Amino acid sequence: MAEEALAKVDKICQERDSRAKELKGEGKKVVGYFCAYVPAEILTAAGLVPYRITGNINEPISKADAYVETIMCPFVRNCFDKAIRGEYSFLNGFIVPHSCDNVVKIYDIWKYNLKPEYSHFLNVPHTTTKASMEFFKAELGTFKKSIEDLVGREISSGELNDAIKLHNEQRALIKELYEFRKQDPPLISGSEVMKTMVAISKIPVQDSNDLLKGVISDIKGRSSSPFAKLPRLMIYGPEIDDVPFIEMVEETGANVVIDDICLGTKSHWWDVEITPDPLDGIAEAYLDKINCSRTYRQRWGTRDEDLDSRFGYLRRFAQDYNVNGVFLYIIKYCDNYEFDAIDIKDYLEKAGFPGLVVEGDYTAMSIEWLKTRVQAFLEMVS
Repeated sequence: MAEEALAKVDKICQERDSRAKELKGEGKKVVGYFCAYVPAEILTAAGLVPYRITGNINEPISKADAYVETIMCPFVRNCFDKAIRGEYSFLNGFIVPHSCDNVVKIYDIWKYNLKPEYSHFLNVPHTTTKASMEFFKAELGTFKKSIEDLVGREISSGELNDAIKLHNEQRALIKELYEFRKQDPPLISGSEVMKTMVAISKIPVQDSNDLLKGVISDIKGRSSSPFAKLPRLMIYGPEIDDVPFIEMVEETGANVVIDDICLGTKSHWWDVEITPDPLDGIAEAYLDKINCSRTYRQRWGTRDEDLDSRFGYLRRFAQDYNVNGVFLYIIKYCDNYEFDAIDIKDYLEKAGFPGLVVEGDYTAMSIEWLKTRVQAFLEMVS
């Protein structure tokens, strides 16, 4: 049986902007956003098309260096380069959260040079205290009002709750998809999952849920795994959206079976609770449930206890998906992830899961030289 949904995923990955441009042609407003901290539920509730901004490792930087330093996050530079070259001209606006310094800095540069119809900076606290939660809820109220001004109407609590349910359904479908990775060998490859995650970030949630259901049906139609039994890896890192990197790891001789990356579990392994005031549920979920190095969580106990409270979810991933090793892929100049990487490697190795920390610069060339490191690591964990 033809795997129609997976073929559609491939097409969306090749033509990432096609559906958004089509919907804009039908009169919809398309709003781009960076990072996992922007609540797409509010955009969906307003009838907007949420579009997650990503880069393209196969396109070298050609214009961005005239506007931004070369010593900033190569992912952010790549995204801005696409924007300054006009590739994001179909966006009606963009949203930047306070996730890291590089993302914060690109907000004013993007706004000044590209002058979008709509722009918003979402100030996300870096702590999870009660005061931070109250502050963030107020920020979400300001954000919601800016979206209401954009669409020219108020967003009701009922519309927000309906949008929350749709996005929670998406998260449940993603978890169901990831279940196929627990088999040894897995029924679905890491690169197929990565393509799917990229594809659903470019289309409305209703479309993405239908696509996910189709992919799940395609995988259920496989009578056995089409993949060899190889070392099982977990990939950890920040904004990894480059499918060629996952393909390289798997072609080198591994199965990527679980991840902790921004387009993967980091954005989708939790739900937003339905609350009387929907902003309460959204604030609690987006501030407290996303496991990102940019957020400071209260340290307590011994060093081992502290590491377990911060990174225990990674150990549980490694155990649940029976991994042989962990590949910690850090994008160059990403200080937040660089600071945590050694602690995570140490913590997971003590739990019996060897780790390798590597740094890439978000280019196709870096994937080639990373291949040697991957080969050596696979020989160690095989």
